[in-house]
Amino acid sequence: METLTTHREHKKAVTRRSLAGAALRLAMERGLDGVTVEDIADEAGVSRRTFSNYFTSKEDAVVDADRERTRALVARVAGRPEGEGAWQALRAATAELYRARPVPDIEWMAQLRLLRRHPSLIARQAGDQVALERDLTAVLVLREPDEELARLMASTFLATVRTGIALWLESAGAKPLPDLVDRLLSRVTVQGT
Repeated sequence: METLTTHREHKKAVTRRSLAGAALRLAMERGLDGVTVEDIADEAGVSRRTFSNYFTSKEDAVVDADRERTRALVARVAGRPEGEGAWQALRAATAELYRARPVPDIEWMAQLRLLRRHPSLIARQAGDQVALERDLTAVLVLREPDEELARLMASTFLATVRTGIALWLESAGAKPLPDLVDRLLSRVTVQGT
């Protein structure tokens, strides 16, 4: 039974990635307004109903890769060694994430540019950032019991990473993103660390 469940979960993950990849590819080729949910489903070889089992809209499908990265980041912060301070855990988890998913990735750069051009995607991303701040705060408070400080760290961290990504995009990826983000994070002085 466990093998069947594992196989089913794997198949669902593959379908989700296929839909998200199709949504992103089509949106980059045609522009977000030139893509329909039907187009995405056809590109992925599934029905419109199957698409709806995974995503509520084409915007949700386009931003899914970003959501996957944020889930991975939260899991990496939670998995850092117990004695490590909150800020150090954030920096180390970020470095791990960049090692696991090498950059610069031309597709990711195109995705980030696409996200910045469309108000509906910006709104989704803003909502995702609020959720990420909440999730990061929840894992940081286990390392930093002052909840206000943990939340301040999470929001400062996210602002710093966004700044690094903006600088990286403006330089067309000339500076390695992991180095740039780590350098910016090292410039932040955090009380209690």
